[in-house]
Amino acid sequence: MLKDQHLEKPLYEKRIIDAWTSVLGPQIEKYTSHLEIKNAILYVSINSAVLRHDLFLSREEIKNALNKEVGHEVINAIVFR
Repeated sequence: MLKDQHLEKPLYEKRIIDAWTSVLGPQIEKYTSHLEIKNAILYVSINSAVLRHDLFLSREEIKNALNKEVGHEVINAIVFR
């Protein structure tokens, strides 16, 4: 039914955003100010330059963990701002 209504993609995107805290933990969430997905790219605003750099180095692992948590390939890349 969700596929017929074209609601499957927005539902998976919402699940990715909701999974951010469970995958990365509450400590990372404290420094996260905004999450959005456009064209299969997750854009994340991080308030700490040091943390942003550390997450940048781990972006592939984070991407894979988020997609695995949702059970579907939703995002292809992560951009930290």
